[in-house]
Amino acid sequence: MRVAELIAPRRFRLVEGQTGEPGAGEVQVRVRAVGICGSDLHNFSEGGIGDRPCLFPMVLGHEPAGTVLKTGAGVTGWAPGDTALLEPALYCYHCEFCATGRHNLCVNMRFLSNPGAPGFFREVVTLPAKNLLPVPPGVGLAAATLFEPLAVVLHSMKFARPERGETAAVYGCGPIGLLTVAVLALSGAGRIFAVDPVAHRREMALALGAACALDPSAGAPSAEIGRATGQRGADLAIDCAAKADSTNECMRALRPGGRLVLTGIPSEVLVPLELHVMRRKEIALFNVHRSNHETGEAAQLLREHPARFGSIVTHQRPLEQVEAAFSMLERYDDGVGKVVIDLS
Repeated sequence: MRVAELIAPRRFRLVEGQTGEPGAGEVQVRVRAVGICGSDLHNFSEGGIGDRPCLFPMVLGHEPAGTVLKTGAGVTGWAPGDTALLEPALYCYHCEFCATGRHNLCVNMRFLSNPGAPGFFREVVTLPAKNLLPVPPGVGLAAATLFEPLAVVLHSMKFARPERGETAAVYGCGPIGLLTVAVLALSGAGRIFAVDPVAHRREMALALGAACALDPSAGAPSAEIGRATGQRGADLAIDCAAKADSTNECMRALRPGGRLVLTGIPSEVLVPLELHVMRRKEIALFNVHRSNHETGEAAQLLREHPARFGSIVTHQRPLEQVEAAFSMLERYDDGVGKVVIDLS
């Protein structure tokens, strides 16, 4: 099988890998499509994510969909040719956090695409059967890859707790930010402010339900959000950018007692926070670590709103062009939103 390995910052190579056979309770899957995540882009551009450096060579990709090839002993409910969403996290199911339902905090987790745990930029993967979910009817494999980032967004909503009519600010309109705007709009949020320096991403945010899209290079978005809300501020803010001053900007944009959710991952190991702004406003600060049992709900949303969510996928590229696809994302070329690597 073909495997795309990241061998240095901004450098991929294609190699041949081994497939093996599925064991008891496992399913062998032909990977058909994998979305490129912002964390993948961190690894590509920066050689790591925050305080976790890459260990080259490594296989990225953790937003996959594919078709079943073979099933191991004891597996029921799956047959060759079935299409599936492929969960990238392998949990131990016996630690304190798994036992209490917080599997995303599993202390023994292997998250496929992290150093030492190859991801899905490869043609064949063997997974535990419990890591497969059916692709919703009417959803193509490229759009199906959105299940993983959409599940992360739904997890963030458990902290954001948007109520009907509330004002929200979303900083960063990459794919995770665009999905956040779409989910907030569906949840009945009142006015949604979307903030991004890239013009076509602001346009995408407006199409997905944002009422106002702000360019941070034209002035502090928090000042405009303040003016638009009668100097009250937004009820909640979600930082999907984690770039430059975005987290502090979120705090400035919030009303007293507002809620701030950090979904994006900063490049820096140490991030400066305007603690006194947060303290004086008594802002509730939450951060998001992947998702936790939200995949089924994400799949249902994809089924109910295929056009809305599917519009985020703007480009598909074959595995041979994975390096060029990452470079396009890094430069925001060609009106790019979400890029999916097509292995079919």
